[in-house]
Amino acid sequence: MDNIVIGLLDWEKIILTVAEVEQYVDDIVEVAYSLNKKSIHFRAIYNKHLKYGTYVYPYKRNANTTWYIIYNKIGEDIYIEKIISNHLTSS
Repeated sequence: MDNIVIGLLDWEKIILTVAEVEQYVDDIVEVAYSLNKKSIHFRAIYNKHLKYGTYVYPYKRNANTTWYIIYNKIGEDIYIEKIISNHLTSS
């Protein structure tokens, strides 16, 4: 999560305050913590995602940005391996 915080604070396209960045990251964390309550888990299809895990949850933050939470599942346990934005994802 530290890299996401740094990336958002250094983002030249949009200036965000520290409080806005903290809320942004808190929102991503909230989604990540809800994964164990999901009844359907989508398999990763992008090569970049498959390097990190078997499953992916797309969190659409806004019209331009989707965060992909990439994880593995063992039994009922969820292990988040990587969180990456659509800006860094390619097939």
